[in-house]
Amino acid sequence: MHRAIILGGGMVGGVMAMDLAGDDRFDVTVADQRDEALARLAQRAPKARTIRADLSDATAVKRLVADYDIVLGALSSTIGFQTLRAVIEAGKNYCDISFMPEDALDLDEFARRRGVTAVVDCGVAPGMSNMFVGWAQSRLDAVESVAIYVGGLPRQRSWPFQYKAGFSPADVIEEYTRPSRIVENGRVVLREALSEPELLDFPGLGTLEAFNTDGLRSLATTIKAERMVEKTLRYPGHIELMRVLRHLGLFIHEEIEVGPQRVKVRPIDVTTALLFPKWTYQIGEEDLTVMRIIVEGTRDGKRMRCTLDLNDVFDRGSGCTSMSRTTALPNTIMARRISEGRFTRPGVNPPEFIGREPGLFEDVIAELRTRGIEYAIASHDVA
Repeated sequence: MHRAIILGGGMVGGVMAMDLAGDDRFDVTVADQRDEALARLAQRAPKARTIRADLSDATAVKRLVADYDIVLGALSSTIGFQTLRAVIEAGKNYCDISFMPEDALDLDEFARRRGVTAVVDCGVAPGMSNMFVGWAQSRLDAVESVAIYVGGLPRQRSWPFQYKAGFSPADVIEEYTRPSRIVENGRVVLREALSEPELLDFPGLGTLEAFNTDGLRSLATTIKAERMVEKTLRYPGHIELMRVLRHLGLFIHEEIEVGPQRVKVRPIDVTTALLFPKWTYQIGEEDLTVMRIIVEGTRDGKRMRCTLDLNDVFDRGSGCTSMSRTTALPNTIMARRISEGRFTRPGVNPPEFIGREPGLFEDVIAELRTRGIEYAIASHDVA
């Protein structure tokens, strides 16, 4: 039996626990500092053990994972890199979803020396998006362009935000503030977050707006192409509202002085306290995840287009949000493949490396289908 520990017991970590604890080949433990998260997990995944631990302490994480065979990460971006380093230092294989701002590939050589197989950014996007681009690249002689559009949305729109957060709200704010790396003319360039909006139509959903976000991640350097962009999808009107909040300074982390007593506060902390409760899904409130990816290139002298589409909705049977399922389940599937010895490449592996492995992307897609997540994939010549 494989001993697995999941770092983080929130919305995504909880789904990881439910999925992996239902597999008789795994003995599962979940670590989190929040008593309420652990109590919720005890109900949703009763076969999983729980441990209360401060996961912001990298030294404690290294000690914590020492007795496990495989580690899964479901932590916020702010501690993603230090956690990756701690798990590698412990010599443990790792499968992570963190949207860390640092370059995880900086730890590739370290992981190789430690004999560790670490898969990073292994969620839906980044994650399945990268995996598909790697798969498409393996079918083409040359990649010309990559366009990724993805978003998690409430099924019911409501004023004023037209949005709720299907994962860590702090990481959502990162999408609105972190400069976006895109590729133009074969070179990586920076664009302001929330920039270059465009409108796209999706069957059954209508028109959504898209804006630049820093979602290409490792693709910007591991895939050679003339043009690459990742854009986040929202209901129309959300971009302008977030631009206003950012312009006011409500997303900044530097302290300011307020009131006659000159009290020091960080605007982001005030925003967090006021905004995040309004972005929280209530029990039973339904969401959806939509993604469209277009990869164009050449094969045998002909132009070819590979496409992927996802339109997933809240799972009423389990009560789990679409975003938590589409993010968590690629991670647990890859954790299984690492544990089985199906994927053993030492070092830090972005998901596009998985897409290049013969048959592995198809295997992940098939496993997701058994869990009710359907990806539509097509490839055809372009006239």
